[in-house]
Amino acid sequence: MGFRSFQTPYDWDRLDECKNIAKQVEGGMIDLSVGSPVDPVPESVRKALADAADAPNAHGYPSTVGSPALRTAIADWFLNCRGIDLRPIDASLVPTVGSKEAVSLMASLLHLGEGDVVVQPRISYPTYEIGTQFAGAGVLKVDDVSDVESWRNVPGVRAVWVNSPCNPTGEVVSAAQLTSIVVAARQIGAVVLSDECYALMSWCSDASPSALNANVCAGSADGILTLYSLSKQSNMAGYRAAFIAGDRRIIGDMSVYRRQIGQIISGPVQAAMVAALRDTTSVFTQRRRYQQRLAKLVKALNAYGYEAKMPAGALYIWVRALSGGCWQDMEDLARRGILVGPGEFYGAPNFLRISSTATDEAIDMAVARLTSQR
Repeated sequence: MGFRSFQTPYDWDRLDECKNIAKQVEGGMIDLSVGSPVDPVPESVRKALADAADAPNAHGYPSTVGSPALRTAIADWFLNCRGIDLRPIDASLVPTVGSKEAVSLMASLLHLGEGDVVVQPRISYPTYEIGTQFAGAGVLKVDDVSDVESWRNVPGVRAVWVNSPCNPTGEVVSAAQLTSIVVAARQIGAVVLSDECYALMSWCSDASPSALNANVCAGSADGILTLYSLSKQSNMAGYRAAFIAGDRRIIGDMSVYRRQIGQIISGPVQAAMVAALRDTTSVFTQRRRYQQRLAKLVKALNAYGYEAKMPAGALYIWVRALSGGCWQDMEDLARRGILVGPGEFYGAPNFLRISSTATDEAIDMAVARLTSQR
């Protein structure tokens, strides 16, 4: 039948008026609205991409499920960076053309449709809802996905989205909460979809747990899919480099469809992914950059009048609008040359999302503008 229509508002062109205001400020606009990385791609990644430009996996068709080197690198990354051995839990994996593609096609590749229900947080990344609408399935928004009683007895629930650390709120779901979600979902035959794209960007004392942790999943990947992206950890958003890991049967089925529709990572990018997954030094250098930028912005936003705090994870500061509505606050900040994101896009029109994906120079300039006298 093709894609169904979607109704979720996520039109960044609506920021054009604020952009025009911000651009008129002396020194120009500082864009803290979109989470698009601005720092250099690690040298190890660039070299791997160049070296693979004329490799057999470049001038020939690459494998949908990833080269042996990439599959090994992903498995090693899970073990070394997340403490998860994929083998004993019988997990499989498949690379995806960025994590947004994986999110938006998820409900369709799970064969969901009319009468099926996908649970998601009320405040969340809009593409969860858009992807569900593409498939023609229903969306159930709940305040807290870990409150399993809010969805476990709802007829038709087939999948449950979890996002930790969360875009936009920065909240982190505990291992105990994840375990309860997995248990409840399995009881009703639903798939847990754990978006862990900001997993290595955790700012609290405890690391962000994974749904594939052996204790959380009870030693089995059945009914669980996790998503991860190299966009933020290695500044590779333009490479469109991500992957899904989890339930072997589901991923096997998805891989067949992905091969037929050509959703395949290019060979040189697969080589670049291998380098990125193994270059942990660059990842933690980037992590420190974001942590420092977030801390500066939190302090400046508080000085301006917002009730801001360091997020538990991810790259955004989530604050309640001073005026009571995101669009008025966005206009006010635009008059200081600062563009931020509207909470309306994430399900909370009285909030703002401020991104730390700007250069150190831009962050320092934003801090100066926020802390200067009005």
